[in-house]
Amino acid sequence: MTTTEHKEGGASCPMDFILRMLMGPWTTYILYNLKSFGPQRFGELKRRVGGVSAKMLTERLRTLEGAGLVRRDYEATIPPKVTYSLTKRGHELDEVLGTLAEIGLRWEAEDKAQRAHKASELRAAE
Repeated sequence: MTTTEHKEGGASCPMDFILRMLMGPWTTYILYNLKSFGPQRFGELKRRVGGVSAKMLTERLRTLEGAGLVRRDYEATIPPKVTYSLTKRGHELDEVLGTLAEIGLRWEAEDKAQRAHKASELRAAE
């Protein structure tokens, strides 16, 4: 297993770099939507990533573009047409995002079932 070195000389987790990149607000949601639905225009992506502001979405897309995960295709039409898609580097995360989604759905269902079980136990104890 390889390790990376901090400037102070201590070993760090080899996943630290990528996890820091992905932990920004809305980042995984944006990447998952681009993975699931393919190239999208800004408005379509904003609708799919419910709750994100236009400012935040723009900021995150610029960050992801700078990291080489998202491509911004601009067509000089009236109005201009801008489409966002995953790059080859972005698609390297497909399997990881898919696996995380599966785990998230399973954990969510397990937690819901556990809460329902606890609620029924509380009702039965009354």
